[in-house]
Amino acid sequence: MKADVLIVGGGIQGCATAYHLARKGASVIVVEKDYSGRHASGVNAGGVRLLGRDMAELPLSKASMELWQTLDEELGHDTGFRRQTLINIAADEVDLATLRAREIKMHDAGFTHERIIDRDELRDRLPYVSSNCVGGVISDLDGYAIPYKATSAFRLAAERMGAQVIESEEVLSLRRVGDTWLAQGSQRRYEAETVVNCAGAWADRIALMIGDNVPLSHAAPMLMITARMPHFAKPVVGAVSRQLSFKQFENGTVLIGGGAKGFADRANNRTRLDYAKLAAACRTTAEFFPIMCKASINRMWAGLEAYMPDNLPVIGPAVNAPRAFHAFGFSAHGFQMGPVVGQVLADLVIGGQCRFNLSPFRIDRFDRKVL
Repeated sequence: MKADVLIVGGGIQGCATAYHLARKGASVIVVEKDYSGRHASGVNAGGVRLLGRDMAELPLSKASMELWQTLDEELGHDTGFRRQTLINIAADEVDLATLRAREIKMHDAGFTHERIIDRDELRDRLPYVSSNCVGGVISDLDGYAIPYKATSAFRLAAERMGAQVIESEEVLSLRRVGDTWLAQGSQRRYEAETVVNCAGAWADRIALMIGDNVPLSHAAPMLMITARMPHFAKPVVGAVSRQLSFKQFENGTVLIGGGAKGFADRANNRTRLDYAKLAAACRTTAEFFPIMCKASINRMWAGLEAYMPDNLPVIGPAVNAPRAFHAFGFSAHGFQMGPVVGQVLADLVIGGQCRFNLSPFRIDRFDRKVL
């Protein structure tokens, strides 16, 4: 099979890239070793947040947030996006001092979307929060989407534009011959002028086939969801210095995250839960919101996610091969950036440049420089 662009990985980054490339008239094939959204893109917490981003990510994240506001209309499919605001709770004065220091840094850089709130406003927005909490920080633009719906929306829109998404197809080898990339899949052979590596927790393997070495690791962030409860929290909730993350959906169920990691078995394509860490996450949630002591956990799961040492993704061209690009290593916070990353990669593939500074995301940023 032949195409202008071969994308390895059918998560939100791969499907968004396929959509934007197909819109620009490129022929695109996406190969996914499982099914689209099987791993990180389909089983994450669905956070769509600007709040608390690394400074290097903020320009990309702001642009992506603008896209989220009208994404359902653009794609013609429901992503589950809800703009609900996000509040990170300050448990004590130390947390407030951390927020004030960040606020100065943010304002100096020209960013004003984060706003510190006092104890009274925190109570007003979250009436059921523990009386020990002293304030927090809020971003009114933030919210959540449904991961599998959003990934599927990009996939369906890409296919409508002519892209092909081939599932249960693992790339076994990839090499450059002349001006063409040749990929051998588990079922078929592919040829393309350009290859894009969006392979998530397996992206280091694809990068090595391209010629780039990268210190990628992988882990299994865990989530759990409760049975329906009375509505008590409209905003998405996090904490400044504790592993707290949850949101209450319109049907009353509460999704609890917080970053606790299970056991990742990449070789066998599966994860295993760490119940002690899940219990600790439940206790933390109940400390901040005593009403959660009454919650009944309905389901728990984990997905395989790729991590870089600095928790920043790799986005941009390969350094050791022509006509190859990377987008991976989003370190459990890449879902929100999917829409803009698709735009960026399409711009790089078609025109060779984009409007953002991608130097913090270079794949070779950890290479030792020889003087």
